[in-house]
Amino acid sequence: MKPKVLVLFAHGSNRDLDVMAALELAGADAVGVPLNDLRMKKTLLSTFQLLVLPGGFSYADALGAGKLLAIDLASYFAEEISAFVDAGKPVIGICNGFQALVKSGILPGNSSRAERSASADEAQGDVTLTFNAEGHFECRWVNLKPISQKCIWTKNLTETITCPIAHGEGNFQTNELFPLSSFIEQDQIALGYVHSDGSPANSDYPANPNGSIMDIAGICNPQGNVLGLMPHPENHIFSYQHPRHTRGEKGNSGLSLFQNGVKYANGL
Repeated sequence: MKPKVLVLFAHGSNRDLDVMAALELAGADAVGVPLNDLRMKKTLLSTFQLLVLPGGFSYADALGAGKLLAIDLASYFAEEISAFVDAGKPVIGICNGFQALVKSGILPGNSSRAERSASADEAQGDVTLTFNAEGHFECRWVNLKPISQKCIWTKNLTETITCPIAHGEGNFQTNELFPLSSFIEQDQIALGYVHSDGSPANSDYPANPNGSIMDIAGICNPQGNVLGLMPHPENHIFSYQHPRHTRGEKGNSGLSLFQNGVKYANGL
């Protein structure tokens, strides 16, 4: 049977249909579910094998990108999501979804359920996704290097992934209290921005489009089943989606990420 995927969206989410198409192409059965349906128990998260938080501008990015969605996650769904993550089921948050995962404390991941169940204000602080270093919204295509071999979404991927970004607050930063060395040792840097030839971006703009520390484009939790990333791999699942495909610049599809996640979910 195909693994069942819950694509959770709120008011302002706008990439839910895109990611559902990618998941269907990867071999999953994807269902879009409004956040209120989950809150009212019309749909149970536990009946699904994979969870997706898609991109967009949830709640119009009031109080900051992904902030109100993060409060929802921490206030109403902390126990359900904790159980889902602890069971090893795959979770992916893309763009606005990544912002919500970080600001709710689900990423980069804490050591105990009690810590993950804290309020959004208490959970965030050591890491954040803040305003782009150039001070404006970025809408362009970028190149990503899969890095983490612990992350089930990027494991065994070797080819550069080319896909678009569209965000104003994608600058991943840590504070002085964050255990960056431990974060690196635990193989939690899932994806990094690189130049078109695959060489490190080294904070060069626009290869690194937002100024993220260490060119970080995506991170995973210590367990490796939760991935958050700013770029949109769901918008390059066909070669013709690349804006310069007629000139031979097809790059590599973002579909491989979803195939990894679906394959893993299918084995649970």
